[in-house]
Amino acid sequence: MRMAAIFGLNQVVSHGFGVFLFAALLPLMREAISISNWQLAAIGALTQLSYLAGALLLGLIGHRIGTVRLALTTTSLTTTLLFLMSQLRDPLQITLALVLLAASASISWGTIVEMISRYASKTNCSTTMSCASSGTAWGYGINGLLILLVVPLLGWESGWIIAGGIGLLALILSWNLLRGLAPVEVASLNTGADNAASRVESDAIPARRLLAVILRERAAFFACLICFLVGFSAMPFSAWLNLYLDERGLPAALGGYTWTVVGVTGMLAGLLIGKLADRRGHGTAFTVIFSGFALGLLAFMFDPARWALLAGFGYGLMYFPMWGIVAGWVSQHYGSTATMQINGVCMVTFGLGGALGNMLAGYLREATGSLNLMYDILTLTAVLLVALGLYIRSSGKKPTPDSAVPSLADAV
Repeated sequence: MRMAAIFGLNQVVSHGFGVFLFAALLPLMREAISISNWQLAAIGALTQLSYLAGALLLGLIGHRIGTVRLALTTTSLTTTLLFLMSQLRDPLQITLALVLLAASASISWGTIVEMISRYASKTNCSTTMSCASSGTAWGYGINGLLILLVVPLLGWESGWIIAGGIGLLALILSWNLLRGLAPVEVASLNTGADNAASRVESDAIPARRLLAVILRERAAFFACLICFLVGFSAMPFSAWLNLYLDERGLPAALGGYTWTVVGVTGMLAGLLIGKLADRRGHGTAFTVIFSGFALGLLAFMFDPARWALLAGFGYGLMYFPMWGIVAGWVSQHYGSTATMQINGVCMVTFGLGGALGNMLAGYLREATGSLNLMYDILTLTAVLLVALGLYIRSSGKKPTPDSAVPSLADAV
């Protein structure tokens, strides 16, 4: 579990702090820094575009640079920027720093996927992936503690400085871990079939063939489709939740309690769902997490006041371990570098789904004056994810090396 813990700490730093800490500290920062609403809108748009650009760039050229080098570089950059954020006062400089933090976060997760696929035991690969991805939930929780316990006493700058200190710890632990990992060896005296398997494990998918692999091969296509649907449903759910509760005349505290449930559930779900995927199969894990999300939304639409916390539970159960389960599933079918590339495309499709969902939510609220229809659509999307999980569970079989190699070999 050492690898899962250290990579999970990297997720705390890259996503929990690098992506979400600004939003948590913003109300306090605005008292000292003059940031207009249009600048905040620009920050939101540019950071999302930067995250997508980082994911796409990693999928296309990340294998040429080397994941160990990229992992240490992104952690170093994130740590430096977190310390720097405590000193910045100019909105343009803050925007630039946040854009770099977003790109660094997406690249960091892609390198984690590649290294876990390469070095983790195949019998608990999904557990390691899921635990690492749940580091974002732990970041949520730490952000809350900073706001409640530290920032009121020491100021908002202290939040960034503490985040940078945790980033420095993550960098030291990562360096110690990565220098101890033995390189994957390719045995040159194996049979032709073994050599083919070794080449698949070490070779990347050429950029010109990556899209063809996504469209033609079942595991790659379904992984991207799942990420698109999760982005389409999860991102609008979180972005518009408090506004929807206010629209229904419910207290703001209910939203706070709901997000607390989301964070706590995400912390626990990483380990539990990862073990479920390794022991019972990824189709079963997909079905469980998507069913939890769908049931929470169905109950929430029936009575938001009573079932908001259940919706938060379903969201936390699904969203945080989902990244690790998808990556672990893909790693069963492809080599580590190809898994990193496909995961990069998955992050892009997730972002596209989230952007489409948020635009649709804004349009429907403008046209109807309510978010009721949008949350109905999100619920239907969650039910579609359940159906997709059931299909994967009923039709999927754990690939053997012999069955996995020809699929990628043909694509390359």
